[in-house]
Amino acid sequence: MGARMNIAVTLAAMMTAGAAFAQPAGLGPRPGTLETYRDWTIGCDNRNRCEAVSLLPEAAASPDAPVMLGVSRAAGADAGAQVWISRDAKGRSDLSIFIDGRKIASALSNDGEARIEGPQAAALAIAMARGGAMEIRAGQKVVGSPSLAGSAAALRYMDARQGRAGTITALIATGPLGATAVRPAPAVVVVKRAPVPSGPPLAPLRREELAALGKFTNCADEMKGAQPPGQYRLSKAETLIFVPCGAGAYNFTSIPVIATGIAGHRAYRLAAFDYQPGWSEDPRHPMLVNAGFTPEKSRLESFAKGRGLGDCGGSETYVWDGTRFRLIEASAMGECRGAWRWITTWSARVVE
Repeated sequence: MGARMNIAVTLAAMMTAGAAFAQPAGLGPRPGTLETYRDWTIGCDNRNRCEAVSLLPEAAASPDAPVMLGVSRAAGADAGAQVWISRDAKGRSDLSIFIDGRKIASALSNDGEARIEGPQAAALAIAMARGGAMEIRAGQKVVGSPSLAGSAAALRYMDARQGRAGTITALIATGPLGATAVRPAPAVVVVKRAPVPSGPPLAPLRREELAALGKFTNCADEMKGAQPPGQYRLSKAETLIFVPCGAGAYNFTSIPVIATGIAGHRAYRLAAFDYQPGWSEDPRHPMLVNAGFTPEKSRLESFAKGRGLGDCGGSETYVWDGTRFRLIEASAMGECRGAWRWITTWSARVVE
């Protein structure tokens, strides 16, 4: 895979506001898209929570101590902007943020993570959009200089997407309309989780079962020399099996199969998803990457790196509802330019 990764995500559909939204049968999740403006990328989830993230300038060498900067904001009239800073550092330190030589904000950093909220965050975001150069200092030392090129366009996109343009709540596209004109946040999607039973460790698959799985998934060649397939109970009668189907330097693919019946006499079917994992080339043939399953949460995770640094790619998290795996979170980073925190493009609330 090249340095850039084409993340297949679709613009989130507008939904009626309210306390909760049960996903109608047949209407699958639609994670949000990502937009890039010069050295900034931005995305919003299905609840119109948006996040803009700084990137390394095109063709720039990776710094020895990279610093990420982001601006996030939930939807709704009362939601304020937050600015976060992330870097590789230990301990606590006081950070000062300068725009064009003028100190705009300060923050306490704990193990490299700092967050600015309230009026100070709004003032900083506006200054970033209007400014030419930023410096983040710890004492007298400059620890980072994230590019501001494209930040104004990204924040203007945020204003528009959240229905703030033309209102006093906008960061960039301000206008005379009051906060009551701001579009409310879409309702949260609710997903009901099916508990997974516990029990003793599952017996290793027999040789004839491995052969049958290889034939069923067309992964017989990739299974040779690979780790044994992972097995997890889904119910008293069903077992989830991750069938190895290829490996690279940092991405390990598998096919999720559900087995029923007793050892030696099992029937197999492909696991069903309400939203296909990102690397699935055939919508009828799901493919997971670097997959994991957490039985106590009925949670399945799949994430694919665009390159070894992990600064681009996509991920999906699902829960088992007794019939299929339902998407509860998706994130993506479409630009391989130093942003190791991916942007959330879908979220749902899990209930028992």
